[in-house]
Formats: sequence, C-alpha cells, structure tokens
Amino acid sequence: MKLISWNIDSINAAVEHKSDRGLMTWGVLEGIAEKQPDVVAIQETKLKVDGMTKKQKEALEGLFPDYHFYANSSSARKSYAGTMLITKNEPLKVDFPTIGAPGEMDQEGRIVTAEFEDFYVSTVYTPNAGGELARLDDRQLWDDAYRKYIDGLNEKKPVIFSGDFNVAHEEIDLKHPKQNHHSAGFTDEEREHFTKLLDAGYTDTLRAMYPDQPDIYSWWAQRSKTSKINNSGWRIDYYLVSNRIADKVQDIHVVDTGARQDHAPLELDIEM
Repeated sequence: MKLISWNIDSINAAVEHKSDRGLMTWGVLEGIAEKQPDVVAIQETKLKVDGMTKKQKEALEGLFPDYHFYANSSSARKSYAGTMLITKNEPLKVDFPTIGAPGEMDQEGRIVTAEFEDFYVSTVYTPNAGGELARLDDRQLWDDAYRKYIDGLNEKKPVIFSGDFNVAHEEIDLKHPKQNHHSAGFTDEEREHFTKLLDAGYTDTLRAMYPDQPDIYSWWAQRSKTSKINNSGWRIDYYLVSNRIADKVQDIHVVDTGARQDHAPLELDIEM
C-alpha cells in the first residue's frame, strides 16, 4: 500500500492556482495523483462547511478518477482547518469523530477515519498552540483526548494515522531547537504529550527508519524567503502506525516540493 499525507493549506488555492504558489501547490497535487496512491490524507483543506464546490469536486475527481472522497469541514469558522481522505478502495465505514476536545476544536473538522477490513486509516490536523501560546492549555487537553480516541481504534484493529501534528518531537526535528524552545510546536508540554502518544503503542515511522539522520523536515516558514533554500525547517508532519504493524513499513520519506515552502507531503509504503 502507498499512502500520502499532506497539509495542503487550502484546496481552493490549489484548484484555482492563480498565484505562483497556487500553481506550485497544484503541481504537487498532480504529482501525488500520478503515484496512484491507495490513500491520500489532506489537512487544512479550508473547505466550506458543506464541502467541495462543483469546481473543486470536478478538479479533484479529474486527478483521482474512481476514488472516494470524504471531507470533514469546519462548522466553527468559515474556510478554516478541515481534513479529507481520498481512497482508492471504498472503506467499510468512515467516521468524522468528536473526541471531547475543548472549545470549538471538535467543530473544526480535524479528524477523518476510514475503517478497512484489517486496519484503520485516520488523518488529523492538530490545533496549533497559537501566538503567545494562548491555546496551549486547550492543546494539551486535545492531545489527551486524541490519544484516547486513537487507543480506542487500536484496541480493535491496527491504525495507520498521519497528519500535521504541530509539534517537533525532538531537537533533531527542527533546525534551531534552542531558539525555539518556548515557541508553539516546540514547548516541553507539546513534546511530552507526543511522547505519551508514542509510548501508548505507536511508532513514528520516519524516525524509526532514520533514527539519527538530521535535517529531515516537512515544513519551512513562508515568512522567511530563505527557509527552504537553507533547509531551516521543522518536522511536524508524521505517519504513525500501531507498533504491531511497524515491521510492515517498507519506506517513508518527505516528498520533494521544489521551491514551494510551507508543508511537504509524506509518502508511506507499507505491506498490508
């Protein structure tokens, strides 16, 4: 199985591709489609509450003919957050769960889960702790609720889950750890909660395959023109799997997106 996960930062911007960045985003999406993956997981879709427009639907169905589309859009804020699964085979069941998260987080379309015969595939767009860490307390409550949700799935079947987790787990996972120690995405609290998630029975597939390799990042800040050129990035996007299927992982890597900054997709090959 080939699975690809990507924080696209607006499906509409990709479909319209009126700007240089939009053109690059559409090009990355075309490259993903050419690989004919079994599952595509997308975060930060920014779709309307009622899902894709006719133009968006036609564009994506043109790239992924005969695939199945499942979108969870935000009802809390317009064109905000949101997640999607695109699957080659029709799942047994698809869920858009609420997990008892604080505030409006459960209404922001942050999780889609598909059940297949022998496993679950789930994607998540984890809330950011925010400027001045205003949302850090709620973020920790989210992490606890999300871990409980994934554990509930894992009790039934192995889970393959991916997304923008908005945390660089260890110092090796970002270029400048000391300068960012108390920044959103690299606070002690967020890192500890990610450790708790792994300790609950899950494997960070990329770090398991490349335990000591530095400079592997999945996100480069748009506000810095040289972040991608200098590879001054963060690894905040992950493919995690239940420990009992970790030995089935054949390959995991960050997809090259050229000059495009922001998030890059992850590609996972796993024997299932």
